[in-house]
Amino acid sequence: MAFTVRLEQLSKRFGRGTREVVAVHDLTVEIGEREFFTFVGPSGCGKTTTLRMIAGLETPTAGRVWFGDQDVTDLPPQKRDIAMVFQDIALFPYMTVRENIGYPLRVAGLPRARIDDRVERVAATLGLTDKLAMKPAQLSGGQQQRVAIGRAIIKEPKVLLMDEPLSALDARLRAEMRTEILRLHREISSTIIYVTHDQVEAMTMSTRLAVMDRGAALQIDEPRSIFRSPCNLTVATFIGTPAMNVVPGVVVATATGLAVELLGQRFPIDPVQYPKLEGKRRVAVGIRPQALRLGPPRPDRIRGTVFLREPLGVEDEVLVQGTDGTRMKLVTDSEQGFAEGDEVGLEVAPHDLHLFDPDSQRTLCERIHARGG
Repeated sequence: MAFTVRLEQLSKRFGRGTREVVAVHDLTVEIGEREFFTFVGPSGCGKTTTLRMIAGLETPTAGRVWFGDQDVTDLPPQKRDIAMVFQDIALFPYMTVRENIGYPLRVAGLPRARIDDRVERVAATLGLTDKLAMKPAQLSGGQQQRVAIGRAIIKEPKVLLMDEPLSALDARLRAEMRTEILRLHREISSTIIYVTHDQVEAMTMSTRLAVMDRGAALQIDEPRSIFRSPCNLTVATFIGTPAMNVVPGVVVATATGLAVELLGQRFPIDPVQYPKLEGKRRVAVGIRPQALRLGPPRPDRIRGTVFLREPLGVEDEVLVQGTDGTRMKLVTDSEQGFAEGDEVGLEVAPHDLHLFDPDSQRTLCERIHARGG
């Protein structure tokens, strides 16, 4: 049976004095039973250090780690009822798949019959039944990763920790393994805590995720909520593919309320979402590429020129340069016939604009602040 994992004001510092590096700062989060929780962020953001503190491989400088109602901060890894999967698969090359998967149980001294039974069940779950007699060198990269996962879950750990397990695989295998890991999560009773720099993995696999940067968790929420309502510009531009466009805007008063002017057009501002814009002059405006619609130039559209078109199959990514030199990327139907150099018009609904303070970079949306984002 899985249990909750709770991190309380967790911090980790390396070095001293002027050479001190803060890897994780004051991180507090509760991860629910059987949740698939992901720490995502760029290299050096503190996500792997956090995972290592959960595992017991690093000792926190401050704060506590709880598994259920047990404080495990000072427990060694072997007493935490966890298993880990790393980017480095580290299979024994001279052992068969059966022997690699069953190795943790042999070390634990379980009877041969019980080991064989567990290996058969794990192999069936991971689609490896017909590979049990093979050596790692005879397997594909994806199959080797499944063996590594099997070796981890055969102990039936309460917490399964995964540190960038797919980063060494090619794009096709990564997509296949995302599906495999999601299916596995539905079938086992472990809480999964996952670390990745790949926001696509984080968005597609997680129940919730924490977007990290410079040792801090900037936003913790469900993937869809983070995509729709990022708490600041760092989260806004990190989450989402292609990345959010960010352009300067100016808040102006109109006869019906406030509006934001950008790229020659004026858009009304929802006073419920943005009740505290009075006195604001400059804003940073975020627009998702998926929210922009491409058409012929018109007076009520943002005017620009197609700067670059990247065919992707069913959809194309189009880079449009505005009359002031600002460039914005959008996603459009590949059948839409605008070519590089064509003059075009861009439409965007007012509710698809995200307003941020250009100095603090935090969202100006009151609804997100109310959720604690």
